[in-house]
Amino acid sequence: MTLVFALDLAACSVISVDLTPRVRPLEEETVEGRGDAKIVIVELAGVLSDAESAPILSVGNPPARVPLLVRLREELMKASDDSKVRAIVLRINSPGGTVTASDIIYRELMLFREKARVPIIAALMDVAASGGYYAALAADSIVAHPTTITGSIGTIMLTVNAQGLMDKLGLAAITVKSGEHKDMGSPFRALTPEERQMFQSVIDDLHGQFVKLVAERRRLPRPTAARLADGRIYTAEQALQLKLIDAIGYLPDVLAQARKAAGVEEARIVVYKRPREYRATYYAKAETGGSAVEAALAPLATLGMSGPRFLYLWWP
Repeated sequence: MTLVFALDLAACSVISVDLTPRVRPLEEETVEGRGDAKIVIVELAGVLSDAESAPILSVGNPPARVPLLVRLREELMKASDDSKVRAIVLRINSPGGTVTASDIIYRELMLFREKARVPIIAALMDVAASGGYYAALAADSIVAHPTTITGSIGTIMLTVNAQGLMDKLGLAAITVKSGEHKDMGSPFRALTPEERQMFQSVIDDLHGQFVKLVAERRRLPRPTAARLADGRIYTAEQALQLKLIDAIGYLPDVLAQARKAAGVEEARIVVYKRPREYRATYYAKAETGGSAVEAALAPLATLGMSGPRFLYLWWP
């Protein structure tokens, strides 16, 4: 009788599996060193954007996919609340991203410096270009790996013009608008010369903000900063000669500089991680999910297909 009741109950029940990612608080992990003082490695990798990538389907409780800006602020808040944190190493491997995301990252780093009163040393890795370099300007010192590509100081707008393809397919977009330029930048028609000039004025203003920041933070004359900001990329040696960075070195050299800037001889090298995230050495990267190619291409696809976007991005 009991067995029959149990089977009847099961037949009337709805079995559900919760696949919602569980976001757990960051945990601290010491990857090297000793002592009370801490040096925290904070990572900026991939395309800088406030967009949230889609989670990868997995059974059980999959790891959280936390947007870059969310994780950065979370890490900086955790570090600012810890009196033992004596320096931040900002490891950057990014071609840049949206204008707004780049500026938010810069602002968050500057606010952290004002609150915590600890030095930030930027460590440029493979690529730290455009918005990646913009973020590095918040650091007290910028050190590039010998093979780093940096620079690409400038602004770009990307959009798609599908009008020719639609004409071939016999398709037409119908737009009802309140003003002549309301749909400027639409992928369904070409820009008019007047609209192109309007977009150019926006690009010039955003570019001017970037140049002003380079001049201020690198203590360069404004004309010099403007001359360097024509979009070209630089090797680490070229960037050093042009005073866009302060030194060339490897990550251990950056950590040694961080200890010196913090005024300590010994310090624990610390990373923040979530449960199930591998961060065993200071070369280990923060959570990404998916392959490196997938992680790189997904944000680029989003940027290119969502209408006109203004970017501090090196996208050859």
